[in-house]
Amino acid sequence: MGKIIAIANQKGGVGKTTTSVNLAASLGVLEKKVLLIDADPQANASSGLGMDVESVTAGTYQVLEHTVSAKQAIQKTESPNLDIIAAHIDLVAIEIELVDKERREYMLKDSLDEIKHDYDYIIIDCAPSLGLITLNSLVAADSVIIPIQCEYFALEGLGKLLNTIKSVQKIHNPKLDIEGLLLTMFDSRLRLSNQVVDEVQKHFSTMVFDTIIRRNTRLGEAPSYGESIIAYDATSKGAVNYLNLANELLKKNQYYGKGS
Repeated sequence: MGKIIAIANQKGGVGKTTTSVNLAASLGVLEKKVLLIDADPQANASSGLGMDVESVTAGTYQVLEHTVSAKQAIQKTESPNLDIIAAHIDLVAIEIELVDKERREYMLKDSLDEIKHDYDYIIIDCAPSLGLITLNSLVAADSVIIPIQCEYFALEGLGKLLNTIKSVQKIHNPKLDIEGLLLTMFDSRLRLSNQVVDEVQKHFSTMVFDTIIRRNTRLGEAPSYGESIIAYDATSKGAVNYLNLANELLKKNQYYGKGS
């Protein structure tokens, strides 16, 4: 059975989509079969992998609505071993449409039950909020990666997210685990970046990934070409960082795979 990992943080601009796209692409390059689910109405993960988001007629919105199956919504990408369920701006309406439905928190989980055995990893790019779409993602997930920006106010809101995760564990998904905290946008030249790393590692210890994602111009450029950093510039620091993260994740999860 594949492992479902949500990339979540209600703060915007911390590297959720960058991490979702490039971790998924890196796992694919490392010969794992991967599905990326774009659960953000901004649809940046979809456009970042070259999808035409305006033409999406079967995507995350329809999967959450249960008007199409997850299998019907899957599209191939140009990236090796990587499929996607794309998003459309219409996804923003799902919060209102699901509010009166029974088992509204389980709509994504129920949809993924039929396909989770087909993949080694399913990565969910969450919206920068703690709304119903993100709640669906956490209920469906086996674990959460929390990107933390190496800048001022880095830990702001983290307590709220951790409390939300505890609530999901208690009420909806007792197996939900924190895969790890991922430090992003690190600039070794800045004293503040180093202070944030020290503070996060001090307070959260083994919960923090050893891999740190460094600030890298090529990482910012890649989405405008509809490519992951692996396809855009495999020799860049960003590509090396995300391949290291993928390898670290695989080492932690050796027992996961389609056959387990």
